Amino acid sequence: MWGKILGTAFGFLFGKFLGAALGFYLGHMFDKSLKQNFDKAGGFQSLFSGEDVHERQALFFYTCFSVMGHIAKSNGRVSEVHIKAASLFMDEMDLTGESRQEAKDAFVAGKDAEFPLKDTLSDFKARFAGRFDLLQLFLEIQIQMAFSDGHLSEEEKSLLQKVSKQLGISKTHFIFILKRYQAEFNFRQGQQKSNKQAQTNKMGRKQALEVLGLSDTANEKEIKKAYRKLMSQHHPDKLVSQGLPEHLMEIAKRKSQDIQAAYEYLK
Repeated sequence: MWGKILGTAFGFLFGKFLGAALGFYLGHMFDKSLKQNFDKAGGFQSLFSGEDVHERQALFFYTCFSVMGHIAKSNGRVSEVHIKAASLFMDEMDLTGESRQEAKDAFVAGKDAEFPLKDTLSDFKARFAGRFDLLQLFLEIQIQMAFSDGHLSEEEKSLLQKVSKQLGISKTHFIFILKRYQAEFNFRQGQQKSNKQAQTNKMGRKQALEVLGLSDTANEKEIKKAYRKLMSQHHPDKLVSQGLPEHLMEIAKRKSQDIQAAYEYLK
């Protein structure tokens, strides 16, 4: 509203009635753009963000573990590998007591044949609209669960594509995220082997570029740009302020460390 009022007033001062008409139109466009940005930031609810953040964190926590359970069951039964992976994931997040039990309950709920995946993801996406970095990290966590046995079945891949699509992530970007996670997984495995052998990590240039989502032909400028973008997307403090549960900060930190290590190698 104020854009139209001020635009009309200033337009009239400089161009009489023609200027007022032009000022009204420009003011209207400004108001429309401002409203879109305001709504994307959470509207008036964002002014009371303290409680809002806690609600978002609780929703992220439940949705994350319930969808993990659903993906683990996609092959018909939950294997011991998937159960162990979920347990290790909880260990990594330092979940104990009530928090750990809540994670287990959510995981079990996701395994149910009647689990409302579509509705659950629809609510999740609506709550985190405009927070693409969080939606992307959520998908990366689900990919991690699917890869826990070192293999991605067709059923798991199909379900991950369905999750990705419902979150509003394009098929092209889904493939990009999937390739990046595979590179991270291989890189981490290589690090663990080299640590056990007390040797220097021998990650090659190709593997380091894949961690950054780049091809063999990437130049220095492209490497720096990709590094900065990925570090921004996985910055733990920023993600927590947007609704990432603090327990999941370790996941974001680990991803940041992998990105940093790949970039340092390429430098």
